[in-house]
Amino acid sequence: MKTASEDIYQRVDTLGDGVHRVSMLRDLLEKNRSEICKLWSDLVFETYPHDSSKFLRTQSNRFANPVGAAISNGVDKLYNVLVQGVDSQSEEVCLILDSIIRIRAVQEFSPANAVGFVFLLKKAVRQVFEREITQNQLLDELLKFESQIDNMALQGFNIYMQCREKIFQIRATEIRNRTSRILERACQKYGMPHEW
Repeated sequence: MKTASEDIYQRVDTLGDGVHRVSMLRDLLEKNRSEICKLWSDLVFETYPHDSSKFLRTQSNRFANPVGAAISNGVDKLYNVLVQGVDSQSEEVCLILDSIIRIRAVQEFSPANAVGFVFLLKKAVRQVFEREITQNQLLDELLKFESQIDNMALQGFNIYMQCREKIFQIRATEIRNRTSRILERACQKYGMPHEW
């Protein structure tokens, strides 16, 4: 039994002579995978300041550029699951989104900028398939694909909020621990009791 997201790409049209054709958009997405992923990665890198963007784009060593490698790898994986029709609420998608959004949350991107990279896939797809969309009447299929991207972005926002909450908890715990140590040292130095 097909899920709703699989049905988006597996829609079969019956032509007048009984011949079936599988979604042209899915075929185009699979054939142009590397071009779209490269463009999407470049668009994500452009969200960083100019010098950082240049470094992220040009440095291919994953040890010298772990952020760029994580983003490129995450973008490739997200693209694959979207084209395969995996549900945007699945654990697999959440883990991939988390790997990118966690980086952007720590870098203190705003919520819109941290999750906005997901929407850049729409731009990449439209740039690559500008002609094919109108020539092959793929607008309906494209809108369904973009709906999956929107759902993935919503899931990304939830992940971003969880990451920010965790960062806040870590910072609050660190401040509490520092304050406790300072008070403990002050009490020891001046001979005061430790219990409050």
